[in-house]
Amino acid sequence: MTEDTSGATRGGQRWAARAALAAAALAVLLPLAKGGLSGVLLLAIAFVGVVVTAAAAWWTLTRRGPLRWVAALLAMAAPATVVTLFAVSLLWAVPVSLLLWAVAVGTGRYALRGDHPRSRPARERRTPPPRRPFLVMNPRSGGGKVARFGLVEKAERLGARVVLLGPDEQRDVTALARAAVADGADLLGVAGGDGTQALVAAVAAEHGLPFLVVCAGTRNHFAMDLGLDRDDPARCLDALTDGVELRVDLGFAGGHPFVNNASFGAYAAVVQSPAYRDDKIGTILELLPELLTRRVGPRLTARTEGATLDAPQALLVSNNPYRTNDPAGIGRRERLDSGLLGVLAIKVDSAADAAALVLDRAAEGLAVLTTREVVIDADQPEIEAGVDGEALMLPAPVHCRVDPGALRVRVPRKRPGVPDSQPPLNWRRLRELATTAGRTPATRRTGNAEDTARRP
Repeated sequence: MTEDTSGATRGGQRWAARAALAAAALAVLLPLAKGGLSGVLLLAIAFVGVVVTAAAAWWTLTRRGPLRWVAALLAMAAPATVVTLFAVSLLWAVPVSLLLWAVAVGTGRYALRGDHPRSRPARERRTPPPRRPFLVMNPRSGGGKVARFGLVEKAERLGARVVLLGPDEQRDVTALARAAVADGADLLGVAGGDGTQALVAAVAAEHGLPFLVVCAGTRNHFAMDLGLDRDDPARCLDALTDGVELRVDLGFAGGHPFVNNASFGAYAAVVQSPAYRDDKIGTILELLPELLTRRVGPRLTARTEGATLDAPQALLVSNNPYRTNDPAGIGRRERLDSGLLGVLAIKVDSAADAAALVLDRAAEGLAVLTTREVVIDADQPEIEAGVDGEALMLPAPVHCRVDPGALRVRVPRKRPGVPDSQPPLNWRRLRELATTAGRTPATRRTGNAEDTARRP
């Protein structure tokens, strides 16, 4: 970038920062000017409404009987009342204020993009197409995507051997994959859920073979972070003839592989219930009161080299960290080859803690760490776990680790890709950009890549 271009870019970011600050100020001042003293009162009511809603939601999840239904009613009535009061009192000022906030967010993120590193795309490797690909397909995954998109027919036309999983979902896909390798398969692939993908991926990594992901599951989180087309699973099969390879990490919880995450605590306990598949909401409401208040279930402790998390109700260990600073990208991972685990723990013991967590994501109840290894222990001999959505009982302690670059994933050369994350809104930095001419982006602090607490 030339000096003139760089200066023009900094100038554009400076004016964008000024526009963001001005729009944000107008978004706040407009309701106050329109409502006068009542505008100030409405802002106070909105704050109280957020607190009441968070507390009522906590009581809904942790109580039973009439108190639960009263709390649920309050959780719905509080935000509805706040919205109604704003609409009646401020009329046109509400939509205009929301529009100004949208302008502030958009221009603010544009101004901060120079401070926010762009996602580094995974390195692609051109390799010859497989000669004897082997694919396992689950015809029930994703509501029948295998049949709906003609995946078996297309895979066989491209020279793949396909095995359909029968009605027994406990069929040993690991044994199928090992048998295929012994028979000469030079690529292993799965059209199904993330849990099935993880099992076959582990066999592929063990033998150094490429692995093919066909996004025929329900959520397809791994496929999303690989940048695959989740709307048309058949396009994933293009990798058999026109593909490239990516080296990505593979996580392990004990001896169990995972491509996405392993969860412990409340969610892991809920998915153990036989009733969960048929009645998810009913099962959650039935089990959560005892789990969240610790009347049942183990007391967990998670230890890394630099931190100890004591008694979280929910703990998520992910294969590479999830985004936490971009609401539009929640559930996505920037990279799959960082060689790090993400650890997210939630500890909420009261309605006040729930409200604090909603108002301040840097509250004590939320911990976000990155590390290479984490050990989850408990006061019981076994720990309930959900490993890529599969319910397991693992002997305590559970050692979670990441195997960097263990998996060769073959993907289509032409694919949607993963969108860049948006920079978090830092109002202090925007003020610096708006008031200081020609300053280069502030130096970002760097620290130990392992066990760094990242507060959103």
